[in-house]
Amino acid sequence: MEKLIKITVIIPSYNRYELLQRALESVYLQTFLADEVIVVDDGSTDKTAQIKEDFPHIKYFYQKNSGVSSARNLGIQKAKNEWIAFLDSDDEWCREKLKEQVNFHKNNRDILMSYTDEWWIRDGDVVKIPKKFHKIGKNAFLENLLYCNIAPSSVLLHRSVFGSVGVFDESLEVCEDYDLWLRIALQFKIALVDKKLIKKYAGHEDQLSFKYWGMDRFRVKALEKFMGTEHESLIVEVLIQKYTLLLEGARKYDNITDIKIYESRLEFLINKIE
Repeated sequence: MEKLIKITVIIPSYNRYELLQRALESVYLQTFLADEVIVVDDGSTDKTAQIKEDFPHIKYFYQKNSGVSSARNLGIQKAKNEWIAFLDSDDEWCREKLKEQVNFHKNNRDILMSYTDEWWIRDGDVVKIPKKFHKIGKNAFLENLLYCNIAPSSVLLHRSVFGSVGVFDESLEVCEDYDLWLRIALQFKIALVDKKLIKKYAGHEDQLSFKYWGMDRFRVKALEKFMGTEHESLIVEVLIQKYTLLLEGARKYDNITDIKIYESRLEFLINKIE
């Protein structure tokens, strides 16, 4: 008898009550229904706590504001099922999202993580996705080195993966997904379900990608973890590129501390390859 795939959906949220309602509606409109839906309220001060009244079947957990990584990790800890899907509270799933990924994994039992293509929406209109973010689906590690090209809301994975690579790095304020996908990609095959199955919305003020300047400051912290791996030469090449850009930014704004940091790191890497 074929083993049934049961899924836990994990949605972290912070002061996004209205957007969270939209996200949850998209979960309950799926043609394949998740077995468990967890909302982790990361210290919201708006009406987010009311969501458990609006959607009485969810499991709601409140924590002191600790960041999206901590919220997702709490959800992973509380999840009862082997398969886990993430959904950011400002995103939305298309109706066939889970069904398409479940069918894929039923036919590809050796693959423990998949992601999908996506729609980008701003002010109600679909916008063109820049070429650098087009999905390829051949080598997830190489395809995500420069930029994170896997949206958390598109991911479905088996929880055994966390036992091998760990969970989200709570020391990273942003780019925590970039860090985890790279760690997973080093050990596991990550497959693309090549259909647009999520909607990513842009334009609201509290998006983390707009909150922090110089996102590469966080990406290099993740990349530095891969020094000493089989991909070190490639990592060095990417780090030199990113350190150079960060150094240019530090010089532009006369940030003496960052200038010293990135000059030192660049010197170390350049000496390493000479």
